[in-house]
Amino acid sequence: MQYKNLLFTFALLASLSHGKTVFSAVSVNSVDQGHGVGVRVPSSNAAITDLFSPNLICNTGFIQPVSQTIIKVPAGANVTAQFHRTSAGYLGPDPSDPLDPTNKGPVIAYLAAVPSATQVSVTGLEWFKIWQDGYDTKTFQWGSDHLFINHGNATFTIPPCIASGQYLLRVESIGLQNANNYPGAQFYASMSCAQVEITGGPSTPQIPETVSFPGAYSPSDSGIITNTIGVVSYTVPGPDTFTC
Repeated sequence: MQYKNLLFTFALLASLSHGKTVFSAVSVNSVDQGHGVGVRVPSSNAAITDLFSPNLICNTGFIQPVSQTIIKVPAGANVTAQFHRTSAGYLGPDPSDPLDPTNKGPVIAYLAAVPSATQVSVTGLEWFKIWQDGYDTKTFQWGSDHLFINHGNATFTIPPCIASGQYLLRVESIGLQNANNYPGAQFYASMSCAQVEITGGPSTPQIPETVSFPGAYSPSDSGIITNTIGVVSYTVPGPDTFTC
């Protein structure tokens, strides 16, 4: 009986640590902006599984005080979202940093134009997808695998054709290890928002098609209900990625 209890304890600990990761810092063209600078960092790395929760927008329970910095980002710049296992950022060698390597799922980035990037309200914003890293059928690697290999760095390009102005940058990692049924897909505290100001956009910008959160994902989406074992193909949830 004691042996069985020990096995149960190990299994519980493994399930609690599985996949948890936090987006807590940004680099712009390889220049690190600093931990928690310009990012609304949640204090918990607990999963969100309810696709209809308003917390799916930019998360909740942020470390206080929330940074009031707005990060300047030139249009067309390379931006890196930095992930680590806890809200505190990198704390030294850890086999589960930036996330448990057995976690599998996509990493996705969205932008939403806002009057002020430091505004508290995020309800009703219009989001467009600028990048996704789903499943590579040639290497059999997920976006989460690339995130682990790259030490928690997810790098993408800001579209050069969008309007200058202030935006929220929403980056998420979705854990699909329990996604055989709904609710099963896990949106961890990696899903948080950075406050950015895009500069140098064109005088005649392109207008992306947008979606809302909640609403962009459905419990019936094939990218939400899936099996990561023996996967042949995978469709990342949400709209198509905007391109110029």
